[in-house]
Amino acid sequence: MKNIIFYISFLFLISCGNSIKIIDKPIVWDEQRKELTLEYLSERYGLDQVEPYIIPKMIVVHWTAIPTLEKSFDAFNNSTLPNWRPDIKSVSGLNVSSQFLVDLDGTIYRLLPEQTMARHVIGLNHCAIGIENVGGTDEVPLTDAQLKSNIMLVNYLADKYAIDYLIGHFEYTNFEGHDLWLEIDDGYRTEKTDPEKDFLDAVKEATKNQQFKETPKKI
Repeated sequence: MKNIIFYISFLFLISCGNSIKIIDKPIVWDEQRKELTLEYLSERYGLDQVEPYIIPKMIVVHWTAIPTLEKSFDAFNNSTLPNWRPDIKSVSGLNVSSQFLVDLDGTIYRLLPEQTMARHVIGLNHCAIGIENVGGTDEVPLTDAQLKSNIMLVNYLADKYAIDYLIGHFEYTNFEGHDLWLEIDDGYRTEKTDPEKDFLDAVKEATKNQQFKETPKKI
């Protein structure tokens, strides 16, 4: 996406106000997913909890790299990881997911309660709300409508919770050594590029009134 499109989107958003519509489209939340989530909190972060709740301190923006809403939803829906994710399955059988999923047309879906832990970002799931965006490939790039919805959703969440940071998935390792970083395994990392710097910069620029803290510099 071109910077001029981001700029136009920003101006359009300001003119339309910040009204937001969120559609609940819950992924499977069964006893297995709950137990795997509690296990993840305990074994990865040393947090022994009765319920898999989080205290949101950051928002992490992603893309699914999957071309449709239906296939993106299906990727998150099951409680356990599919066989095509051997890179992270050895760490936990809990499936990846996110609290929110934004379709190409900008429709916002809530997949999980906002303060329920989702597995979407190494080291930070215990404090992070995830926004997944359908697409993100060369064939199906992120859209202007998604940008506007991400801006509205970030403002909605920042007005509701004490959010300190807004980051892209590609920035997550910048938090190694930070007080929020709890991953116990120094070897457990995956390389990420989502949601691309231009998209993230546009969201940050449009939400700078929230006065998020600066993302730490990479050590």
